[in-house]
Amino acid sequence: MNKYETLSKQLTELIVRNLKQGVTALPTEAAIAEQYQVSRQTVRAALALLKSQGLIESRRGSGSYATGLSPDVDRNVIPILIASSQEYIYPHLLTDIRAVLADKGYQLQVHPTENDTSRERQLLLSLLNNPPRGVIVEGSKSALPTPNTDLFEKLKAAGTKLLFLHNKYDALPDEICIKDDNYYGGYLLANHLTGLGHTRIAGIFKADDKQGPERYLGAFCCLRDQNVELPDGNIGWFHSSDIEKLEKKQDSRFLAAYIRECLSGCSAVICYNDEIAYWLIKELSYAGIRVPRDISVVCFDNTYLSELSKVRITTLTHKPHEMGTCVGETMIRMLQGIPVISQEIPWELVRKESDGPPHA
Repeated sequence: MNKYETLSKQLTELIVRNLKQGVTALPTEAAIAEQYQVSRQTVRAALALLKSQGLIESRRGSGSYATGLSPDVDRNVIPILIASSQEYIYPHLLTDIRAVLADKGYQLQVHPTENDTSRERQLLLSLLNNPPRGVIVEGSKSALPTPNTDLFEKLKAAGTKLLFLHNKYDALPDEICIKDDNYYGGYLLANHLTGLGHTRIAGIFKADDKQGPERYLGAFCCLRDQNVELPDGNIGWFHSSDIEKLEKKQDSRFLAAYIRECLSGCSAVICYNDEIAYWLIKELSYAGIRVPRDISVVCFDNTYLSELSKVRITTLTHKPHEMGTCVGETMIRMLQGIPVISQEIPWELVRKESDGPPHA
């Protein structure tokens, strides 16, 4: 083996040790030459080899830095625990995360949890058999206390970087999370409706994921600030089990009950997401309630369902690829040992056909 190849192996071992401590910078060429008793030419050849392997990158005027990739290819696989790989927002989101990671030499491995806490625990136990360098987690039923804190702590103790998506558990308050700005989104939709003249506004939100209470709170606080009443009787809550029945059996009875029990006298309703709005508009039609003439409907997410609806739905959106790109780039920085912070992705309103001023 040539001297530069031997040195490259030694530097690879140094990189692996340093990454565990969050150190990405390599010593200067002069320091490497002195420490390993080799020539500067040998150092440059070794660094060039490491660069060709994708393990380091050069920064002009600053030196060489580890890319975060491991020399063990199997260690460059990043698992993601996510509610679903197929339904609703997830295919595009996963495509964006996968593209960002692949560009830096990482692979994304998808593990659907079906938003089931027990399933999440089984997957975490499996990961602990060979702890990954990083894992992306969409918490299951994140509005509820989780029994899985112990496994997350064990992964952290094993050196795994945790990045939460959409939500994080109250028991893990210091973990990094990339999420929607749900409070602002609720505020924005409520403010849009009051701007159209609505004063009897209802809402329907998911109870067992944090996004639901956060979106409700934003809407409630906007109406509070404008002295518009939002009675508890006009708020509906649903659970993951309701969504499962809706998606697998098209069982929308909980929405029919919501219309009967909560929408009397209301001229507008804020929905948790496009999926709920899509099915609610169907139920409203069955009940002889016209959108938007009799009631305006607005929601979150701007997916294909907001376009497929009989009445195209006014909804909130992010910039294209914004969430997935942010998640992928944040995970890469964490693997490189670069400090990161939690981020909330802002919403923008997309006005379509499902809202308008209240009719007498």
